[in-house]
Amino acid sequence: MTDQCNISFGPFWLDKANECLHRDGVTIALRPKAYAVLCFLLATPGNLVTKQQLLDGVWPETFVSDAVLKDCIRQLREALGDEAKNPSFIETAHRRGYRFIAPLTKTPSRESEAVNSQGKGEAPSHDGSAPTLSSNTSVLGREANLAQLRSIFDKVLAGGSDTVFVTGEAGIGKTTLVEAFLSYTNTRGSVLIARGQSLEQYGAGEAYLPILDAFSKLTRDPVGGEIVTDHLKRLAPSWLVQLPRLLSYEELQTLREQTPHVTRERMLRELAETIEIIATQIPFVLFLEDLHWSDYSTLDLISYMARRRPACSFMLIGTYRPVDVILNEHPLKGIKQELQLHRLCHELPLEYLTEESVVEFLNARFKSNSFPSRLAQLIHRQTEGNPLFMVNVIDYLVDLNQIAEVEGCWTLTVLLTEVELRVPENIRHVIEKHIERLTETEQVVLEGASVVGMDCSAVAIAAGLDIDVMEVEEICESLARRQHFLSPAYIAELPDGTITPRYRFIHALYLDVLYKRVALTKRSQIHGRIGERGESIYGARAGEIAAELAVHFEQARDLNRAVKYLQIASENAQRCSANYESLELAERGLQLLSIMPERSERTLQEEAFSHRIATLKDTINN
Repeated sequence: MTDQCNISFGPFWLDKANECLHRDGVTIALRPKAYAVLCFLLATPGNLVTKQQLLDGVWPETFVSDAVLKDCIRQLREALGDEAKNPSFIETAHRRGYRFIAPLTKTPSRESEAVNSQGKGEAPSHDGSAPTLSSNTSVLGREANLAQLRSIFDKVLAGGSDTVFVTGEAGIGKTTLVEAFLSYTNTRGSVLIARGQSLEQYGAGEAYLPILDAFSKLTRDPVGGEIVTDHLKRLAPSWLVQLPRLLSYEELQTLREQTPHVTRERMLRELAETIEIIATQIPFVLFLEDLHWSDYSTLDLISYMARRRPACSFMLIGTYRPVDVILNEHPLKGIKQELQLHRLCHELPLEYLTEESVVEFLNARFKSNSFPSRLAQLIHRQTEGNPLFMVNVIDYLVDLNQIAEVEGCWTLTVLLTEVELRVPENIRHVIEKHIERLTETEQVVLEGASVVGMDCSAVAIAAGLDIDVMEVEEICESLARRQHFLSPAYIAELPDGTITPRYRFIHALYLDVLYKRVALTKRSQIHGRIGERGESIYGARAGEIAAELAVHFEQARDLNRAVKYLQIASENAQRCSANYESLELAERGLQLLSIMPERSERTLQEEAFSHRIATLKDTINN
């Protein structure tokens, strides 16, 4: 294996000059470490490469756990369409390591034309045929919605921009639809995709939370991360302060001194111009989930971008639950209506699935079956056509062995009347039933993860539960591999140098059900330990996660530290003119002070919060 040669295997070839992988002229995105692991394996084809050899070779002089390596192998298998149990490329030697088993061919270095000549039509799937909507159970019953998103995107590719809201109740399939659409965008050439999520526990208190979440992840992207980081540094200094991972501590302090207070208008203009310049170079999709929990500043940016209608290939997609928006009198309702009035956005409301869609789902999932026709009718009636509820009910019936494979044919092993009696009455109950079928240790780890939040690191979970981090990683990895509650991990580096896998709950309902299972006293203890570990990891930079620490310490009833971080979080928000968020954080701080013991320090803090609140109200009202 030499630098002058590329390596081909199956339909793939490794472009060493550009450090990327190609299939049929399409570039397959790999993270740098995953690419390095692949190269290491290819260097000795057919031979066992031990875990320790890989760790020493890819992460020299850095301690990382086996979970980090496992995540790289998982990424490679996804990119290659490989299966761990029946591998064509990467074989696992249990507890020892891995070997690359496919035949290799060395070829002269190719020019990058193969990459640049990506077709604009659909890329072939692994069996060589073009992917079809009907082959994907995730979009059954949503074909018309998916076609609408694709049509909008085609116009965006032609040089326009657009904003789309995908709406519907919890479990209706909003995220699943958007995920299917994002997979389609990858068949249209290089597309930059950023995704962020609003979180219920922070609500309107964390300014630009889903935007910062999206751009923080985007800067790690192996394809567009460097481009995005470069443009942020040149065009959006006020946003760099909010993304401290991109700077050294000294650079961050200098930048904060240079931008002590920035206006709302400057924040919006800087990011809008950055997005527009990026989107003139590569189509850009920004996906923001759960906007019914979003902060005011994020809504400002959505409205600002929609009204600018820049002549670049940019598409913003937001999901939300209309009922939550109405009940909580969330400002998103008014913003969306105003944009609709001026034809500046689209809304795709998702309805319940029909009985016919349930039939299609059963037939797609269980290719050969002899189900009675009334089974789909029963499932549809019990779930009312809610996709998440439907999938969970079917999984539950499989777990109970009431749906089982007998001699190569899936069949119902009990009477329909028994199925009807055993199906839980609502989605929360069926999630509870799934949880109860896990091992006790798996339940404990998932409950700890729910206290950490929607996006949870193994380090934080272990700290909250006060157990070994390796045990947490192993359990989370197993659950994610089976798509049980958690999605597969990505690797994050913490400010103290710790490298940890981060997992994400597949749906907010799973987190909510698990969180409510934890007894209040135990929940408080877990929150406290997570907060203390966060302080330890971030040290002098703890102010960067002040809003998060405030939540944990408030739930732990450590009110002194909760008030301390609420004050810092409020200052952080005011520094970037996020006045609504700053006000909410300050009001929470004052509320906590009112239930704390009388003392001179408390009086000074109350005066400071009261002055801040009055100033912010004047600013907002004027």
